[in-house]
Amino acid sequence: MATHRTVLRSLGIVGYDHLEPVILAALATQTPLLLIGAHGTAKSLLLTRLAQALGLAWRHYNASLVNYDDLIGYPLPDADGTLKFVQTPASIWGAQAVFIDELSRARPDMLNRLFPIIHERVVQGMPLDALRHRWAAMNPPTRQDDAVAGQDYLGSEALDPALADRFGFVITVPAWAQLTETDQAAVITSQDTQPDDAARRAVQEAIALIEREIPLVLEYAGSAITDVVREVIRHAATLGAPLSGRRAAMLYRNIAAVHAARLAAQPAADIVESSWIAVSASIPQRAQGIAVDDSRLMVAHSAAWKLARLSAGDPRRALATEPDPTRRAIRAAAMPQLSLHERSAYVADALAHLPAGGRHALAHWLVEQGLAAGLMTAVADQCGELYALVASRQDVATALSSGSQEYKAWRSIMAAIEEHAGAQADHDLLGNLLAGLFAKGQLVRAVDTDAVLASWKEIRTLLAERPALAAADAAPAVATARRARKRPHAAGAQQ
Repeated sequence: MATHRTVLRSLGIVGYDHLEPVILAALATQTPLLLIGAHGTAKSLLLTRLAQALGLAWRHYNASLVNYDDLIGYPLPDADGTLKFVQTPASIWGAQAVFIDELSRARPDMLNRLFPIIHERVVQGMPLDALRHRWAAMNPPTRQDDAVAGQDYLGSEALDPALADRFGFVITVPAWAQLTETDQAAVITSQDTQPDDAARRAVQEAIALIEREIPLVLEYAGSAITDVVREVIRHAATLGAPLSGRRAAMLYRNIAAVHAARLAAQPAADIVESSWIAVSASIPQRAQGIAVDDSRLMVAHSAAWKLARLSAGDPRRALATEPDPTRRAIRAAAMPQLSLHERSAYVADALAHLPAGGRHALAHWLVEQGLAAGLMTAVADQCGELYALVASRQDVATALSSGSQEYKAWRSIMAAIEEHAGAQADHDLLGNLLAGLFAKGQLVRAVDTDAVLASWKEIRTLLAERPALAAADAAPAVATARRARKRPHAAGAQQ
């Protein structure tokens, strides 16, 4: 049997080595496959030769030109009034594989008719019993930020999100410039020949081996893959690439299938690498013209696998699954199992998410509890600066014009301080916070004061719900090493 790495090359397809596990996984699982790439990148050639190698009865349609009658034949009522279809050699009935080329150029009405074929293997409400493989290809949509340089594919429209979500694998194929010189030479000298017997056996045996391997992968790694998919879905949403529940199920199968495909050739293949290959080839937004930050998604994916390898009772697992950045930071700051970098990352993330007021409340708590010392210098310094604004007396001397926005903002600050006069600690801290932000020009309207006050109260309430840390567990506050720590005093101002 040919090895996994040589399967596509045995068909005369070069430059696709890195995509081979995905393509073979799609074949083994009969998952809808969409190829995106510039013209002349062997998309059609690849699918044509795969169909030939597998000996499939298949149909190749150009979505920009095909009519519905071309797919189903011509309707003709018989003697008893039942509607039947007069088939042609191009009709979809009896096809084992369907290749829909130029998908992004199809008319909207035609896309709607192709939808159930891709999704359910159904046409006109009738099942296509023989159909196993559904493949499609398209040029990069015109809205895609990373479209091929210098090539604007007019008429290549982004796919509807629902249609894009029906393709389990969405692959961006390599352009000419991405090929090695050796592969470019192989393309130049290639001949248009059908797969020979050895190539056919290589494809068929590889698929059979993957099919047998998938259940074994799920048996020993299914639980970990489930955890990884859950985390990838959560992080993808924060990157502007929300994934559906359907996509979650697809990712589970795709990861297992890609790892099985890699194991077929490399018995020591790393499942984390296999998982990333599967995830990066399963993002439907690529067909919608939406750029996805692969570097950030890769970091999230790596973190997801670290989480999956933790025991069920490990507190880091609960921390990683906490959706609220502030709660994560509060828990992480006092968690000795975390590294300095991990604790700092959680705190920095919370400070970045929180608006003024809440950000200062969290920093004040971290310093007061002595937890800022357990953070990286840059994050600790940020906490110290925020803490200083709240903990130090803020003297504001400025002239304000009656009726101006600044005057109204200052009046709202005085009202807020007076409102909290009964709670001495918050009264002093709030006075310093609001006066300090006003002096920095960050409170210029009354509504700004309301927003800061609301955020401050929210985080202070959240922190009050957490039991106080034992003094013996607290580390020295980093802020005291960089600036004199002062007791808070009420703010003053001149009008």
